[in-house]
Amino acid sequence: MQIQSVHHIGIRVTDENRAVEFYARFGFKVVYRDEHDPVLILQNDSGVELNLVVNAPKTFDGKNRLMDVPEKVPGYTHVALRIGSIDEAVQTLGSWGIPITEGPKRLGPGVSLFIRDPDANVIELRQDST
Repeated sequence: MQIQSVHHIGIRVTDENRAVEFYARFGFKVVYRDEHDPVLILQNDSGVELNLVVNAPKTFDGKNRLMDVPEKVPGYTHVALRIGSIDEAVQTLGSWGIPITEGPKRLGPGVSLFIRDPDANVIELRQDST
């Protein structure tokens, strides 16, 4: 079996409208709503797909269990999305009022910065070196 690419990323969220609004800033649009399960599929013009799983408890305390607590447990810690310009990302995020939680910083052959979505899911925005 040969893995060809990543198909999509599943992200658990508490509030559908808030999550859709957040990801819309990055060009994602709802292309499908499941009628039986609390799942929405978002896609951007480049074909990157996110699945929002809208079943996290409304009592969420804002702590990412994989990143914000001292005891580390297994799990996916973040998603990295390729971008064209870190400098443009810094300016855009600032104008949107989205705080950068780490970076920009060089990581191997590229530059990355990290942000959080409204449910504390970590997103890395990464510019490859040219």
